[in-house]
Amino acid sequence: MLQVVKKTIELGDGRIIEIETGKLAKQADGSIMLKMGNTMLLATVCAAADAKPGTDFMPLTVEYKEKYGAAGRFPGGFTRREGRASDYEILVSRLIDRALRPLFPDDYHAEVFVNVMLMSADTVDMPDALAGLAASAALAVSDIPFNGPISEVRVARVDGKFIVNPTFQQLECADMDIMVAATIDNIMMVEGEMKEVSEAEMLEAIKVAHEAIKVQCKAQMELTEMVGKTKKREYCHEEHDEDLKQDIWAKTYDKVYAVATSCNADKHARSEAFHAIKDEYIASLSEEDAAAKAFLIGQYYHAVEKEAMRRAILDEGKRLDGRKTTEIRPIWSEIDYLPMAHGSAVFTRGETQSITTVTLGMKNDEKLVDEVLYRGKERFLLHYNFPPFSTGEAKAARGVGRREIGHGNLAFRALKAVIPSDYPYVIRIVSDILESNGSSSMATVCAGTLALMDAGVKITKPVSGIAMGLISEQKGTKFSVLSDILGDEDHLGDMDFKVTGTKDGITATQMDIKVDGLSYEILEKALNQAKEGRMHILGKITETIAEPRADLKPHSPRIERLIIDKEYIGAIIGSGGKNIQELQARTNTVISIEEINGKGEVEICGTDAQGMNDAKAYILGIAQEPEVGTVYSAKVKTIVEFGAFMEFLPQKDGLLHVSEIDWKRIEKVTDVLKEGDVFEVKLIGVDKGKFKLSRKALLPKP
Repeated sequence: MLQVVKKTIELGDGRIIEIETGKLAKQADGSIMLKMGNTMLLATVCAAADAKPGTDFMPLTVEYKEKYGAAGRFPGGFTRREGRASDYEILVSRLIDRALRPLFPDDYHAEVFVNVMLMSADTVDMPDALAGLAASAALAVSDIPFNGPISEVRVARVDGKFIVNPTFQQLECADMDIMVAATIDNIMMVEGEMKEVSEAEMLEAIKVAHEAIKVQCKAQMELTEMVGKTKKREYCHEEHDEDLKQDIWAKTYDKVYAVATSCNADKHARSEAFHAIKDEYIASLSEEDAAAKAFLIGQYYHAVEKEAMRRAILDEGKRLDGRKTTEIRPIWSEIDYLPMAHGSAVFTRGETQSITTVTLGMKNDEKLVDEVLYRGKERFLLHYNFPPFSTGEAKAARGVGRREIGHGNLAFRALKAVIPSDYPYVIRIVSDILESNGSSSMATVCAGTLALMDAGVKITKPVSGIAMGLISEQKGTKFSVLSDILGDEDHLGDMDFKVTGTKDGITATQMDIKVDGLSYEILEKALNQAKEGRMHILGKITETIAEPRADLKPHSPRIERLIIDKEYIGAIIGSGGKNIQELQARTNTVISIEEINGKGEVEICGTDAQGMNDAKAYILGIAQEPEVGTVYSAKVKTIVEFGAFMEFLPQKDGLLHVSEIDWKRIEKVTDVLKEGDVFEVKLIGVDKGKFKLSRKALLPKP
C-alpha cells in the first residue's frame, strides 16, 4: 500500500512547487519527486551504514543529471545515450554540494550520495533553481543526520524588479542573475553574474532570495513531521582520546601560535615550521604510541593550527603573512609575454600567478553546445587549468576536474559582461595557474583582462577580482573580514567570498559560508571591503595597460563580414564545396557562409590583407547583379570565330562579339586577342540571361 505524502509551496506569483515522497525510489534512504509546471526532478539520497576507518572528513558526492528524454530529445554521439556529465551538470552539482556540505554534523563521516535527475522539462521553468530544494527535501525525509533543511532559489532583476525563480524567457532580459542557498536562518552560498550592479543592490537581491527560501525550508520541516523522520539515525564515527588531545594542546599550542604570529610571507617556510612542531611532538612519543595514535594526532594537531591562526587574527590582528586585514599582497603584471599569442599576460599577486592567453577565431571556431535544454553556439570561451606543480605537489595532472570547471565558470561570468555583443571574433581565454596560494580564479580574471586588452579586444571596461575571507567567533560576536585571502585562510576560515567587477559595479560573485550566523552586517562589510580591494587591484592592472590596444597584432587574424542575398550562397560554395575551397586556397583565407534570417552571412578570415581583399572582391562579384552600362575588368576565357567569351564577374561570362572589339573591322579575333588577356569592357545588354559586352564603347571613335 503506497503511503504518498505531498507538500506544496507557493511562490507568490501563482506558480506552485509540489514535493512528493513515498511513490518512487523507496529503497533509497530518502527520495523526492519535485514538480513545478511540467518540470519534474527526482532526488534521491543514500548514506552508508557506517564510516570507513580513518575517515575524518565528509565524503559527500552530489550528481545532477539531465535526461534527454525529459525534453523529448535524443542524445548526440554514436551511442545515443547520456554520457559523462556536461560542464553545466557539473556546475549545478557544485551548487548543491556547496550548500549541503557544511550542514552535515562535523563528526559524521559516512559516505553520502545525492542524485538529482531531470525527468521532465517544459523549457519554461529553470530546473537548476529547483535542484537544491529537491536534494534537501530528500534528506529531510530520510534518517540521515543533517542540520538543514536548505533551499536554493534564483533571483533575477528584470526592469528593476526582483523575480524569484524566473523563467527562461524572463532571464533573457535580466541585468542580475544570482543563485542563493540558505537555511531558514542563515545564508550558505551565493553565486551569480550581473551587469555592473552596486553592493547595495546585490545585498537586496540576497535578502529577497532568503525570504523565499524561508518558506521552502518551513515546508520541508513540515514534510519531515508528516513522514515521521524527525529522529535521525544514531552513529559513532569518531574515537577520541581526551588525554592525548590535552597533551597535544599543552605541548604545541604556544609554539604553533608563535609561528602563526611570526608574519612569515613564505607559504612553504610556514608549512615546514608547522610540520616541525608536529614532528617534534611525535618524536617525544614511543614508536608504538606514535604509530597507534597517528590518526588522532593528525586530527588534534590540525585543530591546534586552526585555533592558533584564528586567535592570532581575532586577538592581535595578525595574519599568517603579516598583512593587515585590508591589505592586498604585492602585485606585478606583464603583457605581450608570449609573442606569438594573439594576446597574453602574466598576473602575479603574492604567491598566486596566472599566465593567460587570448586566441581570436572565426565562426568555425565557435563551441557547439548540445544540452538537454539548450542548443546553440558559444563565441566566448574561458578555460582554467590548475596543474599540481602550482602548489608544489609531486603528482601527474589527470585532466580537468570539477574545481577547474567551477573556477573557470566564475572567471567566464566575470569577463563576459565586458565583451561587446557584436564583436566579430570568437574569443578563447586560457588561464594556466603557475603558482597558487589564494584565489587563482581571481588571478585568472585579472590576467584575462590584461590579455584581452593586449590582444586589442575592445572590452568596455577592465575587470578585477578579489577573494575575501572571514574569521569569526560563534554567532559573529567577534569577527574579522580579510581581504585577498591566503590558501590557509580559506581552508581554516569561515567564508570564501569572491567578487569581480569594473570601476562601476559588480559583474560576478561566488560565496561559500562555513558557519552559522552570518549577519547581513558582516556581509555588507565584506562587500564594501571587497570593493576597496577591487579598486586597488584595478589600479595595478591599468598601470600595466590602461585600455585595449588600438589594433590587433600583425599576426592576429582579420575578419571581414559580408551580407549577401541567400540565392548566391550555392554559387559561392560550388558543387561539393569546390568553388569555396579553391578560393580559400588561392587567397590563403578561411571563409564561412551561413544563412541567418533569410540572408547569407559571409565571414572572411585571414592574416594577408591582399588575400582577404581578393576573396571579398570575388564573393561580392558573385553576389552582384550585373547592370547594363557598367564597366568591368574582364578576362578572356575562350576565343571563338565570332568573338570571345569573357569573365567579367566571378562565374559570370559575357560575349564580346567581334564587332564590339574595336571600331575598325577585325578579320580574325586571334589577331588582336588571346586567352588570358584582361581589359575593361562595358555591359551593353542582356538578352534572355545572356550578357553582351563591348570594348569599342570605351575607345574613342575615329
